[in-house]
Amino acid sequence: MAPMMRLVLGLGVLVLILAAVALGLPAHVKVARSVVINAPEYAIYPYLNNLRRFPEWSPWAARDPNMKMTYSGPPEGKGAKVEWESEVPSVGDGSLQIVETEQSRSVDLAANINGLNGASSYQLTPDGSGSKVTWTFGYETGSSPIKRWKGLMLDGFIGAEYLKGLQNLRAKVEGDRAPAARPIIVPPQAVAPAAPEDGQPSAGGESVVPATPAQGAQQQAAPAQADTPPPPQR
Repeated sequence: MAPMMRLVLGLGVLVLILAAVALGLPAHVKVARSVVINAPEYAIYPYLNNLRRFPEWSPWAARDPNMKMTYSGPPEGKGAKVEWESEVPSVGDGSLQIVETEQSRSVDLAANINGLNGASSYQLTPDGSGSKVTWTFGYETGSSPIKRWKGLMLDGFIGAEYLKGLQNLRAKVEGDRAPAARPIIVPPQAVAPAAPEDGQPSAGGESVVPATPAQGAQQQAAPAQADTPPPPQR
């Protein structure tokens, strides 16, 4: 058998093996990442329900500042949609559209990430003094061996992106809720009233003229002279 024929047969056998293995892979795949945010659910919900706020924490927006964003439908809630286009390969093109919401609890979306269509969601649950936010993405692989192999790599492909986005969301929400820095007020220091200038009226309305050093010496010597008795007469 010619070497080329053996190569073709070998590739054919490999394809059959991969297809057979793919039949044993899950028909539905799902990726989920979560973070805990120090804020109540009602404070986080507006960031998720309004897709015009998605660039504030999107894991892809910071990677490509020139990414084109297009919005359609209502500004928030069911029907709101955002689409993005990027020339950066690691960002690519995609879209999110809200299909269902539950106030302060969940937002369900139809998602397309670089041509991969699936269902995404944001889930909000209480967690201690804060809230746990879970971002998911999943899709049906069907009977396609290629989609099933893609599903096997989905977690590594998108898991880190979702975690980065949630970390951005946490920083944004907690930063917006942080109390504004108050200016430090320093109490005014006590300042002694300035001495009036020569010849200027004092607080009582009288002119104050400082004594010269000679006048001061005479004033101090005068009482001493008055206390000295006169010499005795002969």
